[in-house]
Amino acid sequence: MAVAIVSLTQSVSIAKAIALRTGQRIDGNQEFIGQGLSNMAAGLFSGFPTSASVNRSGPNLEAGAVTPMAAVFAGILLAAIVLVFAPLVAWLPLPAVAGVLCLAGWSLIDLTRIRATLRMSPGEGGVLLLTMFATLVMRLEVAVLVGVATSLLLYLNRTSRPTMRSLVPDDRSPERTLVPVEADRRECPQLKIMSVEGSIYFGAVNHVATHFDTLREFSPDQKHLLLIARNVNFVDVAGADLLASESKRRVADGGALYLHGLRPQVETFLGRGDALGTIGAGRVFTSKSVAIADIFTRLDPEICRRCTARIFYECQQIEPISGER
Repeated sequence: MAVAIVSLTQSVSIAKAIALRTGQRIDGNQEFIGQGLSNMAAGLFSGFPTSASVNRSGPNLEAGAVTPMAAVFAGILLAAIVLVFAPLVAWLPLPAVAGVLCLAGWSLIDLTRIRATLRMSPGEGGVLLLTMFATLVMRLEVAVLVGVATSLLLYLNRTSRPTMRSLVPDDRSPERTLVPVEADRRECPQLKIMSVEGSIYFGAVNHVATHFDTLREFSPDQKHLLLIARNVNFVDVAGADLLASESKRRVADGGALYLHGLRPQVETFLGRGDALGTIGAGRVFTSKSVAIADIFTRLDPEICRRCTARIFYECQQIEPISGER
């Protein structure tokens, strides 16, 4: 596994380093498939694990190679040297070979990009420095595994805290688009509208659940919760269980959980289990106006009559209590 990761990481790293200089687009999937097929063939014929080569790609780039045929010709030339000139090649001074490798590797180091990474993203810069240090003090395959594991931890840390914003209709806009709550904007005392920007998966469940608990604690009268899920790209089993549990709690408190803007793949996933059935198909909406109109019929009309926020179109149809106009 370590050798496979080293092979793929080296290949993609070299390809991206060259692509940054040539402006080409790299297809990582195609590279992985090619690496896999070549290593399967090597395994069938007692060959070594294959990978990209710094000491071939670097000199080819410096020599002006522009097509994959350069690698083919290099392979043919290498085979000819091994078969015909191997006894002579054995006399090549190792320092000379090392010098060629150092020059080839140095040509692929993008110092400008490294400085930009350290300046723009301390997290990614830390991964870069840690991986570089690990390659100096550990075996190469272990160092690469350290870098991969650190990158995964950084990714999980970033995605485990999806942004959650409270929204209200903008009364200054004819379309009443939803905008973040500000000091001069009032919310409905019975309905909380909130957007979730990020995936709801096992790593983010605790963050989202804590936010739900905070809403129930500090806004107990807002028993109805409408989640705007347009930016939720992925929900796993833990996320589906969280949504179902939140729906049950709100129903028990006299309210409900509603979903708007679910992506097709997310809605399909929720429908495979009990989550969508627990929430209720009638509480999943594709239109914001339809969602608010439907939820409004479930609100307490007495509270609506005493309310002075009047942020929805439907609020204008309710006659306020005398003295509160």
